[in-house]
Amino acid sequence: MVMSDLLQHIASHPVSLALVITGCALLLDLWIGEPVWLWRNVPHPVVLFGRAISFLEKRLNNRKLSGKNRKRAGIIAALCLVLLAGCAGMALQQLDGILGLSAQLVAVTILLAGRSLYDHVAAVARPLSSGDISSARYHLSMIVGRKTDALAPDAISRAAIETTAENLSDGVIAPAFWYLVLGLPGIFIYKMINTADSMIGYKNSRYYAFGWAAALSDDVLNLVPARLTAALLMICGRSARIDLLQADAPRHLSPNAGWPEMAMALCLELRLGGPRIYQGRQIDGVMLNHEGRDNASANDITHALRLLITALILSAILCFGLAYLTGYFAG
Repeated sequence: MVMSDLLQHIASHPVSLALVITGCALLLDLWIGEPVWLWRNVPHPVVLFGRAISFLEKRLNNRKLSGKNRKRAGIIAALCLVLLAGCAGMALQQLDGILGLSAQLVAVTILLAGRSLYDHVAAVARPLSSGDISSARYHLSMIVGRKTDALAPDAISRAAIETTAENLSDGVIAPAFWYLVLGLPGIFIYKMINTADSMIGYKNSRYYAFGWAAALSDDVLNLVPARLTAALLMICGRSARIDLLQADAPRHLSPNAGWPEMAMALCLELRLGGPRIYQGRQIDGVMLNHEGRDNASANDITHALRLLITALILSAILCFGLAYLTGYFAG
């Protein structure tokens, strides 16, 4: 097939094209990861999103305003961020031909964080397995918001496993899902809102009212991806305890995080969750999977990382399979 025929064929199957791009992006991200040399010289898109969020927060989050007015300001900020991200994604998606396809593939690959998640969690498992607790705590502190300087080895392991499950959803499945639903505007908007939630979605005096819209939007955008992630993990871990998943996941303080975390707990036959300290405050998180083991170890982190890799590869295979079924390869 000559190039012009190929491009015409691709253009006539947008759903299949999006599936193929997503599958390729999942595998490319898993293979290449984050090119540190590049992001030392060029700002990562998420860094640019963070600058936009910080800009609006500094100018709109006036502590002298009432809580109601700060909430309104936060809604305006969230709408501005959605508009900015959506327009940026739409502009990039207007590119035609090979340049347009390449731009979409590069953009989606950059905005997936599977390999980065693997590398950061593996950096916790390595020193923990050799008994270097201080180093394990330090690397854990790079990827979780909770206080880590007094965590015992089993608590370090549980925290690393929990963040593996939650960030598989937030960092990979959710952005891929929104790209498939809305194209580049979808993945750009999701990453913008998810970044905003991580920056201003805290329940403290500074952000509670202003960050309400960002936090709520993030919860809504993750409703479907979190449950898809749970299903994916249950398949990869060959766990059939759907009854326990449905019973325990909704008990989590987050409307979404409990689903991938409970699925991971069932696959590893571990208890996860429980109390932890965030920003000096103790959070009484619920314990998930009461039938699981109490003590987690570095070996359990390694098992969780194997499930992560399996889930990423299976996701790519599913994308290619669905593309075939929708006519891209069969066309």
